[in-house]
Amino acid sequence: MNLPEREANVRRLLEQRQPTVPPDLYADVVRRGSRMLRRRMLARRVMWLLLFAAAVAFVVWASMARPWVEPPSQTTPPLTGW
Repeated sequence: MNLPEREANVRRLLEQRQPTVPPDLYADVVRRGSRMLRRRMLARRVMWLLLFAAAVAFVVWASMARPWVEPPSQTTPPLTGW
């Protein structure tokens, strides 16, 4: 199919009468859309809550374990009783 044939097909489709939309379709679409928005908002809140919980857990772990402090050496005995 070349370009003029495609253009002719598109023009023919645009000139045809558009199919009618069922009257109850709008209510169904609004109901589904609001449900999708509520689910998306709930998922976003859950993700923020999980991120916050992970951050708090990391801060608590880091304050208890203190991974930035070098562990004491275990190879040399302490010098006592000189």
